[in-house]
Amino acid sequence: MIDYHLHLWPHSESSVWFKLDQIADYCDEAARHGVTELALTEHTSRFRDVLSAVGPFWLRYGHEPTSPVLAQYLDFHARNSLEEYVTLAQRAKDEGLPVKVGLEVDYYADQMDVVSGLLAQYPFDVLIGSVHWLGTWQFDDYDVATHAHEWTVRDVDQCWADYARAIEELAASNSVDVLAHPDLIKVAGYLASNPGDYWDAMAESAAKSDLSMECSSAGWTKPIAEQYPAEGFLDRLVARGLTFTTASDAHSLERVGSRAGELADLLEARGVHEVAAYTNRQRQMIPLRAS
Repeated sequence: MIDYHLHLWPHSESSVWFKLDQIADYCDEAARHGVTELALTEHTSRFRDVLSAVGPFWLRYGHEPTSPVLAQYLDFHARNSLEEYVTLAQRAKDEGLPVKVGLEVDYYADQMDVVSGLLAQYPFDVLIGSVHWLGTWQFDDYDVATHAHEWTVRDVDQCWADYARAIEELAASNSVDVLAHPDLIKVAGYLASNPGDYWDAMAESAAKSDLSMECSSAGWTKPIAEQYPAEGFLDRLVARGLTFTTASDAHSLERVGSRAGELADLLEARGVHEVAAYTNRQRQMIPLRAS
């Protein structure tokens, strides 16, 4: 199996650089779960280079109560160098560790061309795309009171519709190879009255751009207590012939490769026996489970 969604450093006020031996520990932990290949995919929102490129986009949403909260979040986190990150990931790969040089590309409305231009300068193996905010609302940051409150005052169906449109723009931008946790909008447990409508829309967006879809165990640790994607969504993706990656979305060593076997069971039950692996952003299919 593969785990194509691993973050490299902890949340910190300053840059805390992981070392090769720590990445090696990730690889050893993954192997214990039958995972033979990892993609290092830190968020673009961690890098000052990306924030400089997109600029203070939150000012376009100054009327939103979440605007200053997101501004503070990005100021806190965007303190790292993209060049240094890629150099470390490439060194790990060159040393023979079973890793891919990747990045989790956050969605920036109407600015994905700017992000793509910046990332094109680097030798990425795989880019996974995700939507973590709508306007300036970080809908999955439900531990922050301002963001959590928005769930109680917004129309849930409209939230899902806005998320599906963001996924459509991200997919159409050709800036990523994989859609990460594609139904993240469900994370806090607020479900659309008919989620199938939005699953269909997101599946169609991914199919049009020939993207792979991430099957992730991370949702089992969230209030929704369900893997990404939901089984009904997963059925739609399989029916459209989409390919998959598997992931733990690990932010710590203990989570690497988490519940990989259960993800494999979900896919195999639907006739999926291969997953998508990437090198130089080119997809190749490999066996779902290591022999």
